[in-house]
Amino acid sequence: MASSTVTVGKAVFGNTKPLTLIAGPCQFESRDHAFDMAGALKELCAGLGIGLVYKSSFDKANRTSLTSTRGAGLDAAMPVFDDLREKLGLPVLTDIHTEEHCAIVAPHVDVLQIPAFLCRQTDLLVAAAKTGKVINVKKGQFLAPWDMKNVLGKITGSGNPNVLLTERGASFGYNTLVSDMRALPIMADMGAPVIFDATHSVQQPGGQGTTSGGERRFVETLARAAVAVGIAGVFIETHQDPDNSASSDGPNMIPLRDLPRLLETLMEFDAVAKR
Repeated sequence: MASSTVTVGKAVFGNTKPLTLIAGPCQFESRDHAFDMAGALKELCAGLGIGLVYKSSFDKANRTSLTSTRGAGLDAAMPVFDDLREKLGLPVLTDIHTEEHCAIVAPHVDVLQIPAFLCRQTDLLVAAAKTGKVINVKKGQFLAPWDMKNVLGKITGSGNPNVLLTERGASFGYNTLVSDMRALPIMADMGAPVIFDATHSVQQPGGQGTTSGGERRFVETLARAAVAVGIAGVFIETHQDPDNSASSDGPNMIPLRDLPRLLETLMEFDAVAKR
């Protein structure tokens, strides 16, 4: 059985608990960039009184084309993740893509994230579960929300109850995703905390030919709707300059300067939904 409340460092995820944030840049770019981003997010969230898990991917294995930048890789990122946890006291989340990654990455992070395209890979889910880490599973763009019951069961049935389920939109025609807010209470009924991925939900997969596009202007619209339903947390990728210097997902990431106002709004919606 899944845990209804999952604690990651000082962050607490529960569908009836105050909203918690998973945030950071799409890719790990460098040590300096990671500390700049993580430090800014820690200060922001401390001021707002919202729990934070820092997100950054050491590898993006499902990029649109062979020429797309994938990330700095294991050897570069793991020591920095260690230092972020030690020096800033922040829990860290990162994606894994293979069974071998699980045991290698687990000692350096607090949450292992299963990408949406891999959410039905049984061997990967079981290997991740056996690390004992919190597992965040992105719902595949090709799955109905009730299909996540089997995904959840693969992890909990492998002895790990600490699972987060993340909605990130469903494929709708070509290069487009739509978010069905009914998915959130459907997945919540499975017993695990539910997260809404506000930035990937506005992604346009492969929409720019060799890269994915995105419609950033709809992030707040969808995030407000999701939080109004009553969820455990929001997942928001952010960057200081997403349009000019981000390694990936720039069109849908939120500029860091715009994040405070968005979070303040979402916290107000959350308070109404859960009072």
